[in-house]
Amino acid sequence: MKSFVPLLAALAMAFSPIGSAAASAKDVPAHSKTKASKAKAGKTKAKAKPGKRIAIKSTRVIKAAPAAAVIDYDGEHSNFLEWQAVREFIEEMVAQHGFERSELESLFGQARFIDSAVQLMKPAPPGKPKNWQAYRDRFIEPIRIRAGVRFWNENAQALARAEAAYGVPAEIIVGIIGIETIYGRDTGKFRVPDTLATLAFAYPETPNRASRMAFFRSELANTLLFAREHKLDPFSLLGSFAGAVGMPQFMPGNILKFGVDFDKDGQIDLRNSSEDAIGSVANFLIQHGWNPEHRGSPVFAADVSPNQAWEPLLERGLAATLRPEELRAAGVTTATSLPSERLYGLVDLQNGAEATEYWVANDNFFAITKYNRSYFYAMSVIELGRAAGAARAE
Repeated sequence: MKSFVPLLAALAMAFSPIGSAAASAKDVPAHSKTKASKAKAGKTKAKAKPGKRIAIKSTRVIKAAPAAAVIDYDGEHSNFLEWQAVREFIEEMVAQHGFERSELESLFGQARFIDSAVQLMKPAPPGKPKNWQAYRDRFIEPIRIRAGVRFWNENAQALARAEAAYGVPAEIIVGIIGIETIYGRDTGKFRVPDTLATLAFAYPETPNRASRMAFFRSELANTLLFAREHKLDPFSLLGSFAGAVGMPQFMPGNILKFGVDFDKDGQIDLRNSSEDAIGSVANFLIQHGWNPEHRGSPVFAADVSPNQAWEPLLERGLAATLRPEELRAAGVTTATSLPSERLYGLVDLQNGAEATEYWVANDNFFAITKYNRSYFYAMSVIELGRAAGAARAE
C-alpha cells in the first residue's frame, strides 16, 4: 500500500442519518456539539468484538487541507496496539483490504485517546424533564439568525439551485447548517482518527455499547479506506467529538454516499465550500424521504382531545404513517386542512412542567429527523430557517 500523504480536511455527518453519530433517540440535543468538555479521566482499555465494515468504492475527490492538523485539545497518548480489539481490526484491514500492517501500526501508534469524547457519549443523568422551549432558545437566537441571513445572502444562487434540483427549500438547508455549525463557525477541532479509534474500542458502558462500537469501527475502517484511495493523511481530518466533519457535520461515510460537488470544481469540500455543503444537505434529505411535492410547512399545530385516544399515535416512530381521518378519529385536529392523500405523524414537544405542544408532521419533517433523530432538532431546523428568512425579508 502507498503511504499516507498530507490530506484534506473536508470529509464530514448523521454514517448516520446523518447524521447523527452521537444522537440515537428523539428529543436529544443536536449532534453537532464541537466544543467538548476537557475531562481528565483515566484511559479505558476495552475488548470489542469485530464489527461489520462498510467497504467503500468511490471515485470522488475531496479537497486537501494545506497542512496537517495541529492538536489543540486534550488527547492522551495511548498504546492502542496493546489492545486486542485493535490488533484484530488491523488484521482484518490487512486481510480484507490489503493494507500494510506496518502502516496501520504506525497510525495507531500516533493515535490519541480522547476521554472527553467518551464522557460526552455517556447518557445524560436522569430526572431532568425535556423542555422544548429551553432547547429552542439555545438555537433560535440572534447570533444564529444574523449569521443565517448573511449565509443566505452570500449563497442565494446556490440555495436556489439546490431547491430547483432537489426540491428542498432554502430555509431548510439554512436551518440545518445553522444548527449544526453556525454556518461553518464551529466545525470541530478533533482529529477524526483519534475520536473514532477511541469510540470504536473504548465506548462507555451503555445499553447500546456493542452497536455503537460497531458503528464507529466501521467509520474508522471507511476513513482509512478513503484516505488510502485518495492518498490522504487521516490525521489531517478534523471534526467533532463524534467524528463528524464540515459545515453540515457529515460522518465520513455520508460524504461518500451523499456528498455533492455542487460548485462543479471536480472536488467535494464540505469544510470550505458552501455550495458543496448546500448541495450535499439537499441530497441527503431527498435520499432520506424528503418529498418535493409536499410544498409549504412540514408541520401543523394541533389540538388534542381530553379523552387521550390519540396517545397510541405517538408510538408510531419517526415516520408519517397516519391518514388525516385516523388523526381526526383519535381526537387530533388542525386549523389547516390536511390533504387526504398524504400521510402524517403526531409529534409531541414536551415543555417540562408547562403544557406539551402537539403538531402534525408530514414526510418532510421526518426526513429531517433522519439527520438527527430528534423532534426538537427537526423543529429547531424549521424555526431557524423561518427566522432567518423573515429577518432577511425585513
